Amino acid sequence: MTAAESAERYPIRPLSVQTWEAYAALAEKHNGVWGGCFCTWFHPRRKDEGLADVVEAGRPYKELLVREGRAHAALVFDGEAAVAWCQYGTPEELPNIYHRREYLAGLEQAPDYRLTCFFVDRDYRRRGLALVALRGALELIAQQGGGVVEGYPQDTPGKKTSASFLYSATRTVFERAGFEYERKKGTKNCVMRTTVAAAG
Repeated sequence: MTAAESAERYPIRPLSVQTWEAYAALAEKHNGVWGGCFCTWFHPRRKDEGLADVVEAGRPYKELLVREGRAHAALVFDGEAAVAWCQYGTPEELPNIYHRREYLAGLEQAPDYRLTCFFVDRDYRRRGLALVALRGALELIAQQGGGVVEGYPQDTPGKKTSASFLYSATRTVFERAGFEYERKKGTKNCVMRTTVAAAG
């Protein structure tokens, strides 16, 4: 399936108040995703925001962030149903990453955006939707002015991993979207970057 065919078959919509229910339905179908986190692990901790006693973890916190415009993702749709996403945001919006000490030790320039989390409906896996979501995120970033974009995919060539655990996608997916390898991060992941031009 070409990029054009993917865009027509699976259109991209940004995570927003308008698409929240579709996003929430996809997450709820999979028990809140990864233990019920609702894709909030990379966001600021509630206690650091002074919200520990204000809003519950998981879905309530994610919805609050969406309504405040502090959570972004490219949602892949099949009809009216969201079937995949790629979460993106600024380092301030998504400050938490794995292997932080190692990452910071090798950091020369902070990115403008991070891609931290991918998720694909279990009924749609192995169809290339992680790449569709990734390209969608880059398009949305371009619409927001572009900049340096960083991702942290799994880099274990020759080893098979269950699709349900590939929250960071793979190096191959990022390479197909034009990212370049920068350095290792942890034992199974790496840092990859690309620069996105502003749309228009």
